[in-house]
Amino acid sequence: MAAKARYLIYFQYWGTGYSGVMKSPSHQPVLGVQNYLEAAVQRLRPVNEVNISISSRTDSGVHALCNSAHLDIQRKEGKPPFAAELLVEALNFHLKPEPISVLKAFRVADDFSARFRALSRTYVYRLVTGCCHRSHLPVFERNLCWPTANSHLEFWELTFRSRSFLYKQVRRMTGALVAVGQGKLMPRHIADLLERRDSRAYPQNIIAPPDGLFLKNVEYDATGASRYIEHFPTLPVSTGAKNSPFCLNLSDHGHLAAAPQQLRGPASSRISKRQVDGRV
Repeated sequence: MAAKARYLIYFQYWGTGYSGVMKSPSHQPVLGVQNYLEAAVQRLRPVNEVNISISSRTDSGVHALCNSAHLDIQRKEGKPPFAAELLVEALNFHLKPEPISVLKAFRVADDFSARFRALSRTYVYRLVTGCCHRSHLPVFERNLCWPTANSHLEFWELTFRSRSFLYKQVRRMTGALVAVGQGKLMPRHIADLLERRDSRAYPQNIIAPPDGLFLKNVEYDATGASRYIEHFPTLPVSTGAKNSPFCLNLSDHGHLAAAPQQLRGPASSRISKRQVDGRV
C-alpha cells in the first residue's frame, strides 16, 4: 500500500452561502466549506477516507481571503503522491462552481498541524458609512461589509491579529467600537466589560453581523517550521488559483485584491479608512 502524503493547503471562500467553514451533517440544507473541500478530494479517488483539518474556524456568512488546512492523501499502490501544483488544479476543477478556491498546496511532514503550528490569525472587518442599509450599497459590496450610518461614503477596515480568538470575539469588539461611535455605549462601559471577563455580560444586540468579516491570513513561523516543510509558503500579492473561476482579494485600500502577509509581534489591532466621495 502506498504511503500517505500530508499537504498544507491555503484556500479562500465567499462565506455567504455556507453554514461556516467547518463540516456540517450531510442532511442539512446548508453545508460547510469543509464539506465541499472533502468532496473535491474524494473525487481524486484516494484510498483513505479524507478528513481535512481546518486551522481557523469561521462562522456562517464570514469570508476568508486565506484560510489553511492540512490533509492526508493515500493513492493506490504504484501511484506517486500528487504534485502540489497538480493537486491545486484538480481540487479547483472539482470545486466548480462553488465560490471556494484553493490557492496553494505544499507537502509537509506527517506530524504537521495546520491548526497548532499557526503563529497568528489576522482578521479584517469592513465597515461602511454613507448608508444605513445594505440595499443602499452597490450590488458588489453587499454581504461584504456592514453599513452603519448615513454620512459621506467611507469604507473602514478594522484589523485584528492574535494567535487565536474566542467565539465571535472580533464581531463583539467591532460591535462595541461602533456602539461607542454611535453613542449607544460609553468608553467606561467597554472598560467595565473587559474587567468582568464574562461574555454573557456583553450586550447581544450590538454584535457586528458576519457580512463584513474576513479571515485575511494564517501565519506560520518559517524558522520553527523548517523541519516540517522544505520551502515554507509565502504567497505573493494578487495570488489567484489557477483554473478556478473564483478569486476573492482585499487590498489595504478597501478594494477586493489578495493575500497572506508575514506579520510578527504581539496581538494587535488597526483601523484604516477609505473615502470614496459617494462613488465606488
